Amino acid sequence: MKIESTDDLDLTLAATSFAALGSEQRLGVLRALVRTGPDGLSIGELGVRSGVTGSTLTHHVKVLAAAGLVEQARQGRSIICAAVAYDQVRALSEFLLTACCADSTAPCEYHNHD
Repeated sequence: MKIESTDDLDLTLAATSFAALGSEQRLGVLRALVRTGPDGLSIGELGVRSGVTGSTLTHHVKVLAAAGLVEQARQGRSIICAAVAYDQVRALSEFLLTACCADSTAPCEYHNHD
């Protein structure tokens, strides 16, 4: 099977992002942050909302931050985490669907016809 690269998202970036999202707990952390919007959450509140706490949460946030999906900033005594890569997450889904049904003779109901 031949994998073609796209101009919109480099294959390496896609693999790194998907790897970061390859954990139920990390995916839950990111979803909690996406739900919150650009204001983000303190580490404590993120733990409550995601159900992941302590060093496990710290590790997962670090992985998401390394993939460019989450940003951390100190506000006083708190560390605030926020999802920052909405365009990257959208690009990941487009990366998967861009070539949808490209090798099929059947009509594709999932392909974007804009």
